[in-house]
Amino acid sequence: MAKEIVKKIKLEIQAGKATPAPPVGTVLGPAGINLQEFCTKFNDATKDKMGDVVPCEITIFDDRTFDFVLKTPPAGFLLKKVAKINKGSSKGANEVVATISEADLRSIAETKLPDLNAYTVEEAMNIIEGTARNMGIAVAGRTDKELQEQAKEALEEEKEMAKREAELEAMEEEAKAEMPVDVPVIGDEDKDKENEEENEN
Repeated sequence: MAKEIVKKIKLEIQAGKATPAPPVGTVLGPAGINLQEFCTKFNDATKDKMGDVVPCEITIFDDRTFDFVLKTPPAGFLLKKVAKINKGSSKGANEVVATISEADLRSIAETKLPDLNAYTVEEAMNIIEGTARNMGIAVAGRTDKELQEQAKEALEEEKEMAKREAELEAMEEEAKAEMPVDVPVIGDEDKDKENEEENEN
């Protein structure tokens, strides 16, 4: 009789470094599986990928046994690793933070191909290129000129915006300076009239 699947859990763990401590223990503990057994099996299966982050899909059965499938590292992780950067651009394609070669792009596409919705390496390269663009990583010979041009335009636009804001602030300051100090409070005129009438009486 086939075992019944009770849960599927997805985790991203550093290759060869799974331990029963958090975050692994926190996520898998409530599932009731043997944490030490999972960590040993995962670390053995990923020891050749040391330094990578490996996504893992764990299937848990009704008898508390488990099975897991290793996926390829996230495209963003592989791109940062190849580009030798800690994080992508906060401004997306409007800021180029690194450039990788087309060979690097192909290598990442070949690694990711099994997990991508693509049939050829070229299709996979286009998908990875899109991810790289969003991270501000240019691909030499493919997107570098276009992205650098885009980043340059964005910088010009930023400068123009800053200039406009500074001008606006200066105008506001000028307007404040020109305002009369003794601004009469609306409604005071009536009181003045009342006072005058009282004085006349």
